[in-house]
Amino acid sequence: MKALVTTGQYLSLLLLLLLINFALPRLAPGTPLNYLLGGEDAATLSHSQRQQVLQEFGLHLPLTQQFQNYLAGMFDGDLGHSVSLGLPVSEILSDRVGWTLLLMGTAWLLSSLIGVIGGVISARHYGRATDLGILSLVLVSSAMPPFWIGMLLIILLSVTLDWLPSFGAYPLAVATGSSDYWWGVSQRLIMPALSITLVHTGSVLLTTRSAMLLALQQDYVQFARAQGASETRIFFHHALRNALLPVYTHLSVSLGAMLSGALIVETVFAWPGIGSLIVDAVHARDYPLLQGIFLITGLSIILANWLAEISYPLIDPRQGGRRR
Repeated sequence: MKALVTTGQYLSLLLLLLLINFALPRLAPGTPLNYLLGGEDAATLSHSQRQQVLQEFGLHLPLTQQFQNYLAGMFDGDLGHSVSLGLPVSEILSDRVGWTLLLMGTAWLLSSLIGVIGGVISARHYGRATDLGILSLVLVSSAMPPFWIGMLLIILLSVTLDWLPSFGAYPLAVATGSSDYWWGVSQRLIMPALSITLVHTGSVLLTTRSAMLLALQQDYVQFARAQGASETRIFFHHALRNALLPVYTHLSVSLGAMLSGALIVETVFAWPGIGSLIVDAVHARDYPLLQGIFLITGLSIILANWLAEISYPLIDPRQGGRRR
């Protein structure tokens, strides 16, 4: 029953996302022609030409009919046509989303692994030099914006040491799908993924460390210690299992922030994902394309949080205890 209520809440959030995505271009100052053609081009059109353009994009219809057509297009995968590129928005996004998912997924995996392992080590050595050293490193890295870290990495690893390519996602003079191609992709993935990882690892580590320290103070830990359980078993079997719950929540909620960081980093490294596409769309006033990008990113965050919430009971030791 709880899963159904949760799903209903996220469906309501999805409807709100669709409403905002539909309303933003129409609530902005000016007429739709200013955003479809640019202010100067729109001013030179005659009345009949204006009506023709509005009819071409379906903007001559009442708002209720426009919204119905908009929803129908969403379910059919029709996100409209890019004004600047002259291609379907869905086709443009399909070529770019994969690169953003590759970058964001790699950074999310690395920051999760490093953050959880580092948080456990820090809690294990609470108050010692190891703990203080780890905290100092993550506080420094978390304080720097990802684009600044990216530029430092380019200066160090690309310009100074000449170890890695500084821009792009794949080698141009190599056959797509070959081993050399994927080797080139992996080389170009290192610096942008590392830029995002260094920023987001700190919050994961601090969350893990705090959750571990709190779990070690609970009654069930004291009970296990009174029964003669070893400190290693208490630390990893009892404390860590329960400490992972807030960490799991944090990793799910932080997806939105990580996605925004990935979009910025893409522009630094000329990574061919959604981030660089946003910059181009803003410069071209391509609002149909921006609507599509906003919809895809919003849907991704909603879906990730929904999956995390309905799967939360599966990793909760208390829920498992009830089932047994």
